[in-house]
Amino acid sequence: MDGGGGGGGCCPTMDLMRSEPMHLVQLIIPIESAHRTVSYLGDLGLLQFKDLNADKSPFQRTYANQIKKCGEMARKLRFIKEQMSKADLLPSTKPVTPTIELDYLEIKLEEIEAELIEVNANNERLQRSYSELKEYMLVLQKAGESFYSAQSSAAAQQREIEAQYTNDGSIDSPLLLEQEMMTEPSKQVKLGFVSGLVPKEKSMAFERILFRATRGNMFLKQIPVEEPVTDPVSGEKVEKNVFIVFYSGERAKAKTLKICEAFGANRYPFMEDIGKQMHMIDEVTRKLSELKTTIDMGLLHRNSLLRKISEQFEEWDLLVRMEKSIYHTLNMLSIDVTRKCLVAEGWSPIYAANQIQDALRRATIDSNSQVGSIFQILHTKEMPPTYFRINKFTSAFQEIVDAYGVARYQEANPGVYTIVTFPFLFAIMFGDWGHGLCLLLATLYYIIKEKKLSSQKLGDITEMTFGGRYVIMMMALFSIYTGLIYNEFFSVTFNLFGPSAYACRDASCGDASTAGLIKVRDAYPFGLDPIWHGSRSELPFLNSLKMKMSILIGVAQMNLGIVLSYFNAKFFRNGLNVWYQFIPQLIFLNSLFGYLSVLIIVKWCTGSKADLYHVMIYMFLSPTDELGENQLFVGQRELQLVLLLLALVSVPWMLLPKPFLERKQHQERLQGQAYTALRSDDIDSIEMDANHDSHGHEEFEFSEVFVHQLIHTIEFVLGAVSNTASYLGCGLSVLLIQSYRACSSKRFCSLLGGSTMSLFSSLGSSCSSLPLWVCFWLWKL
Repeated sequence: MDGGGGGGGCCPTMDLMRSEPMHLVQLIIPIESAHRTVSYLGDLGLLQFKDLNADKSPFQRTYANQIKKCGEMARKLRFIKEQMSKADLLPSTKPVTPTIELDYLEIKLEEIEAELIEVNANNERLQRSYSELKEYMLVLQKAGESFYSAQSSAAAQQREIEAQYTNDGSIDSPLLLEQEMMTEPSKQVKLGFVSGLVPKEKSMAFERILFRATRGNMFLKQIPVEEPVTDPVSGEKVEKNVFIVFYSGERAKAKTLKICEAFGANRYPFMEDIGKQMHMIDEVTRKLSELKTTIDMGLLHRNSLLRKISEQFEEWDLLVRMEKSIYHTLNMLSIDVTRKCLVAEGWSPIYAANQIQDALRRATIDSNSQVGSIFQILHTKEMPPTYFRINKFTSAFQEIVDAYGVARYQEANPGVYTIVTFPFLFAIMFGDWGHGLCLLLATLYYIIKEKKLSSQKLGDITEMTFGGRYVIMMMALFSIYTGLIYNEFFSVTFNLFGPSAYACRDASCGDASTAGLIKVRDAYPFGLDPIWHGSRSELPFLNSLKMKMSILIGVAQMNLGIVLSYFNAKFFRNGLNVWYQFIPQLIFLNSLFGYLSVLIIVKWCTGSKADLYHVMIYMFLSPTDELGENQLFVGQRELQLVLLLLALVSVPWMLLPKPFLERKQHQERLQGQAYTALRSDDIDSIEMDANHDSHGHEEFEFSEVFVHQLIHTIEFVLGAVSNTASYLGCGLSVLLIQSYRACSSKRFCSLLGGSTMSLFSSLGSSCSSLPLWVCFWLWKL
């Protein structure tokens, strides 16, 4: 249970450094006031209920039927929302408070669902009739234009086949009049025809199958339709052809009808007489007009109904979700043997006891209950959940920390330090005070309009941005600060704090070179001297500055984490963690990377040209060799030997003593418990622990403790190296970004050549060790 805001003026001052002290409480609630009590406690948001019915299935719980009813109502609301989406209507975004009863809403939703289903069914039926009439009109128009020419062609083909059959009587001739001509060769059989529409994509296969099935005993005429037609069955737009199939004989007719059905071809009647055709066109036109009017009236009625629903939809949806949550909570409560009370247990902050009791009293009064609820505190050794009181400023930072992991109960809260470290590390990447000003102005709009925007329903991206408005504001402020240090305003330099400290020695000094520059005044008072921008030494200089600065920031932040572990150990009175975790970790980190940070500062102060990479590498490979030109101060080699020895000793110091000492403490604790007389209050506490303590009597497994300590030690040693490399990668990323920006200058592109792009393409390997948000902003830039 973390997050959530505390309410009421009776609350103590918010403690950001640690989670709130918690206690386990028990509530005995009368049945008649249970619903209202849970509702009021839910509005308060300061009690986390325990599930006392974990051994029961959802169907065996007390309020299973009510949850089923709420689920059915939620299904109806989803159906209504789908209908509103189809009608391009959005629910009202005004803040709502449920004012109707659940039973009334259940009846109302059932009526609305039945009405919408009926309206949709009628509209679907009318749309299908309208689509069929539209297709029929196309058949009448298109087939009427070419019917007689097609009929003449079919008749000529029939006469040709009759003549061929009469002359040779070959068994290879087409069976055009197989039965009719064999019985009465002199009798002429009248041609029949079928008309309709077939999908254009199936027209070629349709023609081939007809020809093969009838052995050529047909004549097919297809006329393409210019625009897609709404299919009556699927309701989708489909490109179709109007077709007329002429056949001879009943067998050919039967085959033709089956093929039309198989290909989804819609058949429509067609009259040979022109007068009947014109009369049918007029009749279809009149029916189309009537259907169009009826469909429009039906859609108008449905949209009017949905528009009225949209004004109350959010209220109904909120009520159903609230009721479902209340009944889910009630199902976590156990029912008393008298079946007149519900027993609840849950965790709450200690400061919230008075607020919870006030909510219980209000629920008793509002529900007209004869008996009030009972509130009592239980003593237990269970680990309480973590609860941080937050406000609108700290909530987003706390969510960032919780996304990686929630701190254990009463541990130091990393969210406090994230308020500074997170936006500052972002600003190191985004150091441009022009971009920072744009970001700040956009964020100030959200902050000024926060009361108005918080009451509206925003889109997903806008809502996420609005929720993190204070995080973005801090990012913008730090970006302005680092941008002034980098002296960059949309990648352009300014002499904001006075002129450059350097000037050309003579007229031959070029803009793109630092050779021939002399110092003519005091150092630039703040930030980067503008003379560096555009010079040939810009990238080597920035490489040295920013990558080393990244190491300093990284080592400082890792030391902060180790110091926090000391305060945690002191708070929990855990001396083992102080002596066998905090001290060796501090020694290991600072013997290596703290020493590197000191060398960086000494090199900056003295102006030495020592190679720090060489110093650190040979500190491990050849610690006794002379340093030569890489020596920065007297006694450096001896100091490195001591630091290296301390780093090597600190690893077994972290690994070995703690598991053995924990085993010894556990054995002493067991021996002390075995021979201590029990008092009456101890018996009560043991009985209480039997019900509420799942961790008090666990067996001590030395192997598990040792393996856990081994993993922790390896993780710290490797993490110290990899985290330092990550910060170094962060500095490299800044350099690549600025190199990319600098390439807008043709002069710089000619100097950098392809090296910058090759470095930029290798950034993917660095991103594997960088935080996700860093990679995101890097690739966005």
